Amino acid sequence: MVSIEEQRSLSIRFLIIVVIMLMGSSEARDFYVGGSAGWVVNPSETYEHWAERNRFQVNDNLIFKYKKGTDSVLIVSKEDYDKCNTIKPIKRMEYKGDSTSLKIHRSGSFFFISGNQGSCRKGQKLFIVVMSVRYQKSSPPPQTPALTPQPAVSPVPAHAPTAKAQAHAQAPAPIPSSSPAAASLPSKYSIALVSVPVSLFASCSLLWLL
Repeated sequence: MVSIEEQRSLSIRFLIIVVIMLMGSSEARDFYVGGSAGWVVNPSETYEHWAERNRFQVNDNLIFKYKKGTDSVLIVSKEDYDKCNTIKPIKRMEYKGDSTSLKIHRSGSFFFISGNQGSCRKGQKLFIVVMSVRYQKSSPPPQTPALTPQPAVSPVPAHAPTAKAQAHAQAPAPIPSSSPAAASLPSKYSIALVSVPVSLFASCSLLWLL
């Protein structure tokens, strides 16, 4: 049994196919050769000029309007087109309804002339160029330019000592110089030490005499 999801998927696919078919049919255009005048002798606007005003693509339709039994349309080569040669055409187009029509099935050049050689020489001939089908190609993504590798940088400590502080730390401590007062200190002590025993000796001598 088909599930709901499968039914939805089939419906979507069907709609896509229908849209594609409609788009393809809407792109095809009908071109009435010669405009309102149709396929005639000595047209007011040459068929060459008429073809230059239009752009033909694959799947377009060329419609030649004329009265049945009075004219015809031949597909010929470039050489027979220039010479209005009606003897060996590539194809003799059929008359259906009130016109002769051709569905363009390929790109390139097409040459048409009247089945009446005299009418062809009076300008009843047509040359068209059908454009090829163009497909839009997705552009490649832009390429990111290669980045130049940067040299590695050693990390700096948060409390790195400055050059001035390093120089100050490496410098030896100065030797303190002796002051004059410090230099004279030993001599004073020596005099005092000498004077003490002398005074003691004098005191002892005085006591003995008494």
